[in-house]
Amino acid sequence: MAHKSIRISGRVQGVGFRYSTREVANIFSIYGFVKNQSDGSVYIEAEGSDESINAFLAWCKEGPPRSRIDNVSVMEGPYTGFTEFSIR
Repeated sequence: MAHKSIRISGRVQGVGFRYSTREVANIFSIYGFVKNQSDGSVYIEAEGSDESINAFLAWCKEGPPRSRIDNVSVMEGPYTGFTEFSIR
């Protein structure tokens, strides 16, 4: 299982990004959370199989229809064993 810390900047707040992220995470069996940051970015911690994480990251680079993705930064992290995907 892989763990990724993901920060996405652009037009990602006020466009349903967190709710879309949760839906897509559930489709790909990704566990973790998504939350808005005070700087206007979105922060995600995601855990899943390498294949699921890769598919999820591909979606993160596109985002939901009303969003605009300017940058996606991804860092490896220690696996923590999330049991669901939540919006914080």
